[in-house]
Amino acid sequence: MQFAPLFPVVHNILKPNFPDCLWHGDPNSKTIALSFDDGPHPQYTPQLLKVLDRYNITANFFWLGACVNRYPEIAKAIHERGHWIGLHGYLHDNFPLLSPTELKQSLEKTQDAIYSACDLHPEKVRDVRPPNGFFVPNTLRLFQQWNYRPVMWSVVPEDWVRPGITKVNQRVMSQVKNGSLIVLHDGVCGGQDVAETVEYIVPQLLKQGYHFVNIDTLWKMKIGKK
Repeated sequence: MQFAPLFPVVHNILKPNFPDCLWHGDPNSKTIALSFDDGPHPQYTPQLLKVLDRYNITANFFWLGACVNRYPEIAKAIHERGHWIGLHGYLHDNFPLLSPTELKQSLEKTQDAIYSACDLHPEKVRDVRPPNGFFVPNTLRLFQQWNYRPVMWSVVPEDWVRPGITKVNQRVMSQVKNGSLIVLHDGVCGGQDVAETVEYIVPQLLKQGYHFVNIDTLWKMKIGKK
């Protein structure tokens, strides 16, 4: 069963109840954040980078620490291109199932992997997207205590179940609007199609006048509106 039609509904329910998370950018600005979870991957991520390079697009990558340790050269290539880096846990464990100690270790191990691959200091990698979008209030309390920033989403085309590139493209283009925070995947699940998907949606969005920004820019917009 595919749950893609439910994600916009879930977003509208969760967003007002958890306002300290980053759910989207400025609705008055023609900006979009394009993000990718579960990488880096030795095949799919380089294919994706070629497309991003072609259009000179800034994107955002939420990495699994284990994948960074396996493919540090790909992680380094992403960072050197100026893309924004965030955390997705070390092994894609659902955060509510981890003890506080296990969660902290998962995030810190991922930061260590990124530092080793990219020479990017842990204090500069503080954005966290929970795997599968699963969190509980205590997860967010722990993030705040440890000085992490929770990043969620507004457009989720459920590409990881591979409904077809056409379907993913339709879902993105029908939901996107000012400030959208789009989630795609360049890992084992969904990464097979990510380059072709981005090859389609990016020029379409550029034609509509959108420009692509990093997660930090969205946070600054959010803070500036308070």
